[in-house]
Amino acid sequence: MQKGKVYLVGAGPGDPGLITVKGRKVLSRADVVVYDQLASPELLREARPEAELIYVGKKAGEHALPQSGINRLLVDKAGEGKTVVRLKGGDPFVFGRGGEEAEALAAAGITFEVVPGVSAAVAVPAYAGIPVTHRGLASLVTFITGHEDPAKPESDIPWDILAKTRGTLVFLMGVKNLAENCRRLVAGGRPADTPAAVIQSGTLPTQRTVTGVLGDIAELAKAADIRPPAVLVVGEVAALRDRLAWWEARPLWGKVAVVTRTREQASALVELLSDAGARCLEVPTLEVLPPDDFGPLDNALKNLSAYHWLIFTSANGVIAFMRRLFEHHLDIRALGHLKLAAIGPATAEALRGYALVADVVPARFVAEDLAAALLPHLKPGEKVLLARAAKAREVLPETLAQHVASVDVVPVYQTMIPVAVPPEAMAYLDAGQVDILTFTSSATVHNFAVLMGKKIFQALARKAVVAAIGPITAATLAEYGVTAQVQPQDYTIPALVEAIKGYFAAKRG
Repeated sequence: MQKGKVYLVGAGPGDPGLITVKGRKVLSRADVVVYDQLASPELLREARPEAELIYVGKKAGEHALPQSGINRLLVDKAGEGKTVVRLKGGDPFVFGRGGEEAEALAAAGITFEVVPGVSAAVAVPAYAGIPVTHRGLASLVTFITGHEDPAKPESDIPWDILAKTRGTLVFLMGVKNLAENCRRLVAGGRPADTPAAVIQSGTLPTQRTVTGVLGDIAELAKAADIRPPAVLVVGEVAALRDRLAWWEARPLWGKVAVVTRTREQASALVELLSDAGARCLEVPTLEVLPPDDFGPLDNALKNLSAYHWLIFTSANGVIAFMRRLFEHHLDIRALGHLKLAAIGPATAEALRGYALVADVVPARFVAEDLAAALLPHLKPGEKVLLARAAKAREVLPETLAQHVASVDVVPVYQTMIPVAVPPEAMAYLDAGQVDILTFTSSATVHNFAVLMGKKIFQALARKAVVAAIGPITAATLAEYGVTAQVQPQDYTIPALVEAIKGYFAAKRG
């Protein structure tokens, strides 16, 4: 059997956006992903559904598998002819023991590549507003492990030299030895009033930064209960944080937001909320499934030439319709004679993904407005095909049926309520630690109430800011005794996020 290949991939320090393009590429085609505690869990979604995911638990003081076992695992999996990604926090060769893994692979004759990652040594200070070098303050930066191999008879770190340098010192993995490392620097001659900072969980929504001086930073970090993973920065550049902090200065920093969209649809909302500083908890309230019976849709596809209009009321409907069209060995040429209508920009954007442009998109994105926008374009003898969810409001087909020859409503997908809430989100919901609840349709409201129970839903809503994408969703919330404090004028995801940001900005003001 031909041996496989191992990629030693740096995942960056935590923010999933910091993985390199090549790192993401090899991750998406791996047969096996061996990952540790420091790699962002979100990155694992980049792996193929059939990929084998193996957690090896590289966490301070807790190793699910010792390093020797990890080395053997990489060799064994590659020996089975598989493509293996060893996903490591930060950079594999910067205090990451990637060198040891590479040696083991080389000794076993396994082909490997190193995909460098963004090191916590530079990224974490940057996210805290601390440049590790600065023309006027620091022309030298030194990276030091804060946790040397305990088996060494004595320290290899030249403390006397480090203490005398006036450059920036960056200690990684040094929470346990923080006080001792600071004591050694002061004893060696580094002034006790040298600015210093400790950053925990750098580049993540849970990032925490404590600033002080070399003489008291260990005490301040202890008082703040700073825990691993954390980075210590010593040097004049640490004082710049007061002016340059940006990560924690974002409008929704520190807020915990619940996103109730389907897993497939959540990404845009999660990305925008995360960019604004919120920590997002995905609580999918809908699962998109094929309809129970494809008969009506299949019959419509066989008779597309009889229709004049094709109407979509969701992006899910577009995707499901096109998938079935292709399964019938047809393509978009079969739609060439049809005029298209979309309920809103997200649905229109889904059509553009298939090189199709909607002829009608209403100014407001509800069924009533779509009907009103369509009526001037409809002729009495025309036939309309409405592709939508199995269960939906009847206002659109009922209104259109009064003005055209016929309206055929075909279910192209159905939605179901997921079995349970993801454990990570449930922990926050149980504790009532939620600042923002977002709802993008009436279905998300109904199903969230089913998942949580009406009383718990109401209790969460009393503590959190509730955001509804539009008036229909807000009205559905009112049915459960919940008031939407945030509702955008435009019923789109970007507008919803801007409205949430505006709400908190006004509250701060």
